[in-house]
Amino acid sequence: MTTSPRLLPGLCSVTFRGMAPEAIVEAAAGASVAGIEWGGDVHVPPGDLAIAETIGTLCRDAGVGTPSYGSYLRPGAPDEGDIEANLDSAAALGADHIRVWAGWLGSADATEADWQRTAERLRLIAGSAATRGLTVGLEYHRNTLTDTAEATLRLLQLAAHPGLFSYWQPVPGRGETAYLNELAMLRPFLSHLHVFHWLEGNIRRPLIEGEKSWQRLMTAFTPPPRWSKQSYAFLEFVSGDSIAQFRDDMNVLQQLCREAAP
Repeated sequence: MTTSPRLLPGLCSVTFRGMAPEAIVEAAAGASVAGIEWGGDVHVPPGDLAIAETIGTLCRDAGVGTPSYGSYLRPGAPDEGDIEANLDSAAALGADHIRVWAGWLGSADATEADWQRTAERLRLIAGSAATRGLTVGLEYHRNTLTDTAEATLRLLQLAAHPGLFSYWQPVPGRGETAYLNELAMLRPFLSHLHVFHWLEGNIRRPLIEGEKSWQRLMTAFTPPPRWSKQSYAFLEFVSGDSIAQFRDDMNVLQQLCREAAP
């Protein structure tokens, strides 16, 4: 019996916001990218189902998957976004997962009402997503309610929906020990990774400079048993927004994925 790899190498389309989808698909296919997380800010606007379907077809024709739709829904925020339009676009793209953001406040600045409202909206989104065969993943990011592992766990437990998961990505400057602790804490909810190598101050560096650390992080990444889908390590942003750097970083990421295989 063939065992699925723990992680497949992917790409976030936001890495190349200024490029047309056709060019991104061509570059991804040429670099043997397994799947693209398409962003809802530029390339696949929520509610434009024709664009979503066209890009989904482009990917399938090129042998590239569409495992995730990177929405900018912010549950509980004053400008939350159109839930149904985003879910419809994810489904039209052919994705089986949608990324959302945990509100608009850092966890230290949120009131109890903010936590409860965000959890309630997340539960609603996850329920509506499930009717389309979609699961939901929280962006792990500064200035949201998922800015630490502890805060992320609190929100996931408040929302309490079986279709709700979490991404993970490094917060520059925290260090590898903290990253490993975060991955261990979030293990019951992990879905995908966003991969980049940044120094503190958001200074982008080639992924190969962080290769040894990412070897340990990707070995520590273990999705929970209830996650029944393929997990991806999505390359997000490259130094200088360079296609040449993208190719170099993707080569490193592919090797990391091979080494992380069961």
